[in-house]
Amino acid sequence: MIGVLNHVAIVVPDLAAGAAVYRDTLGARVSEAVDLPDHGVTTVFVELPNTKIELLHPLGEGSPIANFLKNNPAGGIHHLCYEVADINASVAKLKAEGFRITGSGEPKIGAHGKPVVFLHPKEFLGTLIELEQA
Repeated sequence: MIGVLNHVAIVVPDLAAGAAVYRDTLGARVSEAVDLPDHGVTTVFVELPNTKIELLHPLGEGSPIANFLKNNPAGGIHHLCYEVADINASVAKLKAEGFRITGSGEPKIGAHGKPVVFLHPKEFLGTLIELEQA
């Protein structure tokens, strides 16, 4: 079902400082910050030859990653994102097998303008998994 690793998401307490580490210290190409109000985050993407790193920062007090930063003030890895050929078929298969999709269980538009869903970490080896339509 899953295809390539699209990105690894890292929550950071300071988005500008996180972007500077990848851009200035490691020499990577880094995108501009983009607010995603539907997800409660601001994102920056670090472009690598084989994948991306997504830096996440809370957008507002109601952000779902605000608690992550409260529990991990220095930040840390938040989720892995894999591409899937057909997100609706993938969601249907997972639901039919009893796996939990977080939120409403229906795909929402993600940072790349494509439908995404998140799979509950308790059922995936303690790792939050994002599936993104390829």
